[in-house]
Amino acid sequence: MAHLCRKEKGKNMKHKYIGVDIGGTNIACGIISDKGAILHKKSIKTESEKGYESIVKNVAALVTQMTQEANIPIGEIGGIGVGCPGLCNKNLGIVERAVNLNWYNVPLCADLEKATKLSVTIDNDANAAAYGEFVAGAAVGANSAIVITLGTGVGSGIIIDKKLYYGMNFAGGEIGHIVINANGIRCNCGRNGCFEAYSSATGLVRMTKEAIEQNPDSEMHRISEQNGKISARTAWQAAELKDRAGQEVVDKYIQYLACGLTNVINIFQPDIVCIGGGVCNEGDKLLIPLTQSVAMQVFSRDSEKNTELAICRLGNDAGIIGAAILAKT
Repeated sequence: MAHLCRKEKGKNMKHKYIGVDIGGTNIACGIISDKGAILHKKSIKTESEKGYESIVKNVAALVTQMTQEANIPIGEIGGIGVGCPGLCNKNLGIVERAVNLNWYNVPLCADLEKATKLSVTIDNDANAAAYGEFVAGAAVGANSAIVITLGTGVGSGIIIDKKLYYGMNFAGGEIGHIVINANGIRCNCGRNGCFEAYSSATGLVRMTKEAIEQNPDSEMHRISEQNGKISARTAWQAAELKDRAGQEVVDKYIQYLACGLTNVINIFQPDIVCIGGGVCNEGDKLLIPLTQSVAMQVFSRDSEKNTELAICRLGNDAGIIGAAILAKT
């Protein structure tokens, strides 16, 4: 029989929780107050090549080490929340599929509960990060919010009436795989023209590389040679130097991003859409033209009130904060 994650019954008097964010490169872990404040945090390498059992063992050891360093007795911890990539069935406590970790139908809740003697709940890592922004970041006070992370891919979480939306099979909210160009490039999911293929940092790097090949005399080429690589910042840096090709890449990226965000707003009309990821370090250089483009396109553009666009505030801490507070709910 599938394992059901334990939840303490009755009023929970414990006010500290542990949040774990399992990524492809690192595992971040933090002790979080019930208000979303970070009391202590640590991280280790994921070492996914060593297999599932090794990761479970390392997470349990990290929890013990962290509570000891913070001088917080394990008995004061109300539970552990884990954000994990892939399809997480939180009702059964099973990660059904996490391709990057090579996990299929692993009983993560049961195994971590056995190793830590604490109640464990799991969720998709993008959902955990979205919930972190909702309880302690840019979306505080909203009734409905969409949080989108522009990284290697496009991660997202949907909050409606203050609750995460999962769909009937915990696969809901994959905004990165809405199509914005029906005849576009192939996405890793198998479809053509996905939002993720154009609006992720990976997509921006690809567009920059293509532009450099077509414009070998551009500032982008010089910057990439100087830095030893083409990054998501290359086109922005060139645009700052009035490089025409660099500005064209930036404008095209904002156009694609605005298209996807407009689609999302037209469907949900949330109070706020928060975007995060390294691309958002560009700040107002991204946010101002993006907001203007979306405002001209949304179906509700003539309404008195429209969805706010904002940049996420919590950075890499969003996942551990959201996972910990999900352990509380």
